[in-house]
Amino acid sequence: MLDLTHIVSGPYAGMMLADLGVETIKIEPLGRGEATRQLLANDPQHSHQGMGAYFLTLNRNKKSMTLDLKQSAGRQIFYDLVRHADIVLNNFSAGVMTRLQLDYDHLAAVNPRIVTCTITGFGESGPKRDRPAFDMVAQAMSGGMSVTGQLGGPPTRAGLLVGDLGGGLMGVIGILAALLARQQTGLGQHVDISMLDGQISMLTYMATMQLLSGTLPPMVGNEHLNHVPYNAYPTQDGYLILTIIADESWAALMSVVDVPELDSEENRSRAGRLQNRVEINGRLATLFQTNRRDYWLERLTAVRVPCAPVNNLAEALTDEQVLARNMVVEVEHLAGGTFKIPGNPIKLSRTHEETFAPPPSLGQHTDEILRTLLGKSEADIAQLRQDGVV
Repeated sequence: MLDLTHIVSGPYAGMMLADLGVETIKIEPLGRGEATRQLLANDPQHSHQGMGAYFLTLNRNKKSMTLDLKQSAGRQIFYDLVRHADIVLNNFSAGVMTRLQLDYDHLAAVNPRIVTCTITGFGESGPKRDRPAFDMVAQAMSGGMSVTGQLGGPPTRAGLLVGDLGGGLMGVIGILAALLARQQTGLGQHVDISMLDGQISMLTYMATMQLLSGTLPPMVGNEHLNHVPYNAYPTQDGYLILTIIADESWAALMSVVDVPELDSEENRSRAGRLQNRVEINGRLATLFQTNRRDYWLERLTAVRVPCAPVNNLAEALTDEQVLARNMVVEVEHLAGGTFKIPGNPIKLSRTHEETFAPPPSLGQHTDEILRTLLGKSEADIAQLRQDGVV
């Protein structure tokens, strides 16, 4: 894969594929490289050896090559690389790859089996395709922010970059589908990913409910439109959540909490609990504040009530389940020392062994790639450097 990505959505897609074993060459501009190389790079708390948290995480398992794609000589080297490649991934604005003559039509003329993917805010068609977009733009326009937050409060974006990350994941899915199709047809194709499309897709049943009824769903905070209790509740030392969906889970909850007035015939059905939402939430909130979070979680877990602590990041990243799944990994940095980052969530039984190479220094592999993949001599490489191509 030739990775032309920057910031978050594209690099995240590239990271996922690299984690799964795709040999990945990150093509970066000369000088300062990809934009996130500088982001947090000088922050003493959020960097390691001059690399910020963004670049450390999103560019592991990749090689780096510098290349001036605005020069015809640089484009020719890129075409030569495409002859050896399966995937070209980018998240430039719509139209940029066409202007650079690096779009699917140009690259397919070089390698008909190539799969290209562009991740943009709005996709490469439609009246808004040329508008700039970052994560929050996609979240806002999708309607997701309108249902996030407390009733009567302002619209709220998700704490995670779901617009960016959702676009990245859709890119991975599209690329894998195109590679599978190539096995059947022998030909590559272009994958056009819109961050807004991804957010609309993630509305799932909420979108269908609105389309069926014409009614706008309200903000419900941590609650659920269709289930009660489904909420975060304060305890003496933190919050816990309950997600009661099945009537059997309600019965199990009633066996733990000593609130006889809630254990009514009406509340034993979902419809009844929806009617009594305010009373149920109020009484449970009062009860859970009488003891510590772990006290309640131990008793609720014992009878299989769906529940969990509301962890902060430090608690989440030291959770025994997270660690058992190798979801926090320690990586050696090229310049010395180690740093920890999230692991790979995709666990394959046969074809993948998890490895995590450090993110590359700028242009670290340029000479190696030119020499081994393209057969350039040392004199050729020296001339390309002199010409400012690499």
